[in-house]
Amino acid sequence: MKQYLITGYDFTDAGALDRRMAVRPHHLDKGAEMRKTGNYIFGGAILNNEGKMIGSVMVMQFETEEELEAWKMDEPYITQGIWESVDVKPFKVAPTS
Repeated sequence: MKQYLITGYDFTDAGALDRRMAVRPHHLDKGAEMRKTGNYIFGGAILNNEGKMIGSVMVMQFETEEELEAWKMDEPYITQGIWESVDVKPFKVAPTS
């Protein structure tokens, strides 16, 4: 499988954090679903200096580019306008042993 580093930065308007928190349960559910299929490796929130979420980093893996694109079309933080920008780069998780 091809692995990817996905970095999403939230919109910065006054309501951005409230929107993120409203959509977050759906995003986490999607992550749990992707973990079951083996596509989700790990991820977490990017925080600002005050400790508030302003974006996300995820490491995902997919067999094909089409699967990656299908995920992007179904990811709540993308479809619900939480991430203002999304950067996807090829990535390789280092072996743990």
